[in-house]
Amino acid sequence: MEFKHVPVMLNEVITGLNIKENGIYVDATIGGSGHSKEIVKLLKDGKLIGIDQDINAIKKSSETLQEYKEKVVLIHRNYKDIKNVISELGITKVDGILADLGVSSHQLDTAIRGFSYNLDAPLDMRMDVSKEFSAWNVVNEYSLEELTDIFYKYGEERWSKRIAEFIIQERKTKSIDTTFELVDIIKKAIPKKVRQSGHHPAKRIFQAIRIEVNNELGVLENSIDDMVDLLNVGGRLVIITFHSLEDRVVKDKFKELSTGCICPKEFPVCICNHEKKVEIITKKPILPSDEEMKVNPRSHSAKLRIVERI
Repeated sequence: MEFKHVPVMLNEVITGLNIKENGIYVDATIGGSGHSKEIVKLLKDGKLIGIDQDINAIKKSSETLQEYKEKVVLIHRNYKDIKNVISELGITKVDGILADLGVSSHQLDTAIRGFSYNLDAPLDMRMDVSKEFSAWNVVNEYSLEELTDIFYKYGEERWSKRIAEFIIQERKTKSIDTTFELVDIIKKAIPKKVRQSGHHPAKRIFQAIRIEVNNELGVLENSIDDMVDLLNVGGRLVIITFHSLEDRVVKDKFKELSTGCICPKEFPVCICNHEKKVEIITKKPILPSDEEMKVNPRSHSAKLRIVERI
């Protein structure tokens, strides 16, 4: 199975995790296991737990990490279940967690997965192919209002309503079944002058649909608390995001978790019982170097943020 994977900001991730040779570490989105392979190399008596909702990622990681299998446990689950996964393994706390978010290079480059607007394929975009709900359901079953909302909210697309209207109109004749059919509709909906400038006209719409299909932002926001709760004191949480919506969720959540009392200033005593749980290690996100972006263009939008459990 071909699974091309170039780990983003590898050195920064390894440094950020502050790895101890006897520690327990979780790669919550193991993907092609590029980061995990470097983590496990540094472990002596420690353990690496790799989680991914994409069964292809688990199969590939099993091959890649074969020589370290005594130190590795691979789990086919969504990282939203991370607390249960760790508990089921009989573990209470871990020393570091990495979450490398977004769609993987393998998913983008495998046409049949339907993630890419540059490859013709059935409308799919499921990171977990065992689930029934796919991009086809979004495109063919959502109302005008629902399509407009997700295109604007998750794609930040200025032509959201017009694109949604064109999709609704097209559906009256036949279902929209492939990525290229959807791309053609998007191109028709966006004025030619706009299409000739900047990014691919379908980029934002494909991002929005993918986020909706996989509930990416909801899973992320609801999982950060669980990840932090699993950390030993001094343990690190490292998250790599690839678009502003993800980064905003991480930034806001880290700020919330690094804040103590949130009572109004005029209150004489604290009644909120809000507990400060982490220190923010990266006051500003770490970005890939110019050299890395040249070697791996898909890293250009990546941002890395780190917190440490206190």
